[in-house]
Amino acid sequence: MKSGKATKSVSVGKKSDKIFEAGTIGVIGGVGLYEMPGLSDIREVKVKTPFGEPSDPFLVGRMGGRRLAFLARHGRGHRIPPGDINFRANIFGFKLLGTERIFSVSAVGSMREEIHPGDIVLPDQFFDRTAARPRTFFSREIVAHVALAHPVCPVMAGILARVGEEKGFRLHRQGTYICIEGPQFSTRAESDIYRQWGVSVIGMTNLPEARLAREAEICYATVAMVTDYDCWNEREGEVEIEDVIKVMKATIGKAKEMIAGAVPHLPEARNCVCSQALKDAIVTDPKAIPARVKKMLAPILKGVIK
Repeated sequence: MKSGKATKSVSVGKKSDKIFEAGTIGVIGGVGLYEMPGLSDIREVKVKTPFGEPSDPFLVGRMGGRRLAFLARHGRGHRIPPGDINFRANIFGFKLLGTERIFSVSAVGSMREEIHPGDIVLPDQFFDRTAARPRTFFSREIVAHVALAHPVCPVMAGILARVGEEKGFRLHRQGTYICIEGPQFSTRAESDIYRQWGVSVIGMTNLPEARLAREAEICYATVAMVTDYDCWNEREGEVEIEDVIKVMKATIGKAKEMIAGAVPHLPEARNCVCSQALKDAIVTDPKAIPARVKKMLAPILKGVIK
């Protein structure tokens, strides 16, 4: 992919017309997806956030007439382990660019016999087993309680499902993604217990993204690529990273095709719960919120608190 990249920078509170554009579509790439094919007019954009640096510069360009911003979750070259990803900086960076929707691509293990390696799952629920991840933008001097009963945008998930089915991919429209701390894979006892809980797939990254995206009023949906059976399936043996990467390489093209096919069908206007997640969610008296906090979170609080 020839990009002709030019590097630009933007700091919180400074929205250059060349950087910020409402309606931007975001893509977060996981294992094996470090750039998004099909982008044109690409620029590399470095974003500064009050939460530190995102995983990598954003690649911003056009796809099918729509503006798209891509971020490599682990950094290009896969430098950052799951527990060290700066999730707040990543999502805040998308917000600074004007992102309203995020497609997240992730490699996962299957926790069910009927979900095979090579399948695509579109999780509609998440279960948290992490211990050391920042969970919110509202951690000091401002308190917000957003609803997360339905953490995935139904509009995005529905479009992804239709595209995947039209292409004939083996696809599961629903499922629960259990998010573990990692970076180690599960023990056999853990894997067996998770199966008893009725989860569908296992991964290490998507729940922090979903939580923070909802707080930022960004729609979010996961394209989960199944690479293995975790370690519960005795016939398959233990999870080996070489096997995971092999299956992932054979599956990544499906995820790319689904996103590229979904982008043109996304409606311009948003009428989902994601777009109004902060309505009535902030319980702190606006007069008690320090001016510096309002300034720091301005991209998120715009239209919610004056």
